[in-house]
Amino acid sequence: MRPRVLLLALLLGAGARAEAPLPAEHARLAAQSLLIAIAAAGSRLVAVGDRGVIVLSDDGGAHWRQADAVPTQALLTGVCFFDARRGLAVGHDLVVLSTLDGGRSWRRTHYEPEAQHPLLDVWCGPDGRALAVGAYSTFLVSSDAGASWEARDFDALVRGAAAAGAPGGYHLNRIAGTVERLYIAGEAGHLYRSEDGGAHWRALPSPYAGSFFGVLPLADDAVLAFGLRGSLFRSGDGGASWERLDSGTPAMLDGGAALDAAHVALVGLSGVVLVSGDAGRHFRRLPQPDPGGLSAALPLGGAVVVVGESGAHRLALGGAP
Repeated sequence: MRPRVLLLALLLGAGARAEAPLPAEHARLAAQSLLIAIAAAGSRLVAVGDRGVIVLSDDGGAHWRQADAVPTQALLTGVCFFDARRGLAVGHDLVVLSTLDGGRSWRRTHYEPEAQHPLLDVWCGPDGRALAVGAYSTFLVSSDAGASWEARDFDALVRGAAAAGAPGGYHLNRIAGTVERLYIAGEAGHLYRSEDGGAHWRALPSPYAGSFFGVLPLADDAVLAFGLRGSLFRSGDGGASWERLDSGTPAMLDGGAALDAAHVALVGLSGVVLVSGDAGRHFRRLPQPDPGGLSAALPLGGAVVVVGESGAHRLALGGAP
């Protein structure tokens, strides 16, 4: 089953458990199992995925090992790092994990299995500020590098939402950017932008009504938004207006990485890898021998490390720097 499809299929199936969650089991082929997200902890790569699996690479993705201790078997959907040692991972059961040693070991700092829905992504900002987003407009805020969390009413943070009569409760699928400008991609065509570190948000005009699973800020106020059925849009003015791009695929797009100011890679289901050499204005598809779905990408020199159904592996990008 495809990564994001699996994630959504499990939305209502992550039933509450009264007992403490079991720790992730160690597996010889952990790095080849379903992985959903990837981040850099200094020079180390950290990827997270199914049944609490977290894997680490210190050689650019050539070799991977499993984290020593992960106190959950929930599907993990997002990961980020403040620096080379401090990081966060989030997932189903509204679980948040924190690490202080670059991903080798983790502890739970938030856990609400009774909520029966997941966190879908997490952002690590400066000065220990962190934001986690998820199903039904779940929005958690931390000011102490993830040691404690406070739930916020996301709709109340969106300027103009009440006046416009915008209904709430939409899934917030992806959060990306910097403290100067953050973006959230959501279901049903919802896109949001914050220019104050996530304290307040503005709903952006949406170019279509389908769900967005990814948003990728680029240089010079450009941003890409992408999602179902190969839908791909580019804005050159911070999301104020959008242009539809031809992705050349009907497959869902759900991950992306900017290698530099000009080169961009997007990934999706059916092994789709799209590359651009003109700051996301045009894309071409790179043939891949593995049709397994891809869910996230991380730039690494002139290549990207991708994760998905078949685990983690490194891809060379023709025409990239």
